[in-house]
Amino acid sequence: MLLSVPLRADGTPDEKELAIMKEFGAWMKINSESIVKTRPWKIFGEGPIANADIKINAQGFNDGQYTKAGADEIRFNQTEKYLYITPLAWPKNQQVTIKALAEGSEHFSSPIKSVELLGYGKVKFQRTQDALIITLPQPTNNIMPVLKIKK
Repeated sequence: MLLSVPLRADGTPDEKELAIMKEFGAWMKINSESIVKTRPWKIFGEGPIANADIKINAQGFNDGQYTKAGADEIRFNQTEKYLYITPLAWPKNQQVTIKALAEGSEHFSSPIKSVELLGYGKVKFQRTQDALIITLPQPTNNIMPVLKIKK
């Protein structure tokens, strides 16, 4: 992971950057298990950006084609025991819909007994033929939620 922090001419970060780093540090304290020592899952993600055919420009970058990822943009990673689900924003309606984890999914056929929001605890969910629908509490941080399913 790369963290870019703009600095003043004297090499120190300003108060705004310090606040961002503190907020990110607090998020990492709770959610680091979803990043450290994890591996890619069967698919990297789903959502408008993940499913789009993004063309790379002449310099080999595709920056700027999508400016804001929302709660419908989901990323996956895993450890030996857990699958981590990270919507890239908190949903406005408190529900996350994950099509890749629908009942009978080729990606995750095991039953799902519980879903946990890191830093909060177990949350309600419903698994249908179309998707796994998770109901979240009010946001517990200003960055994004991370959900954990035991494999």
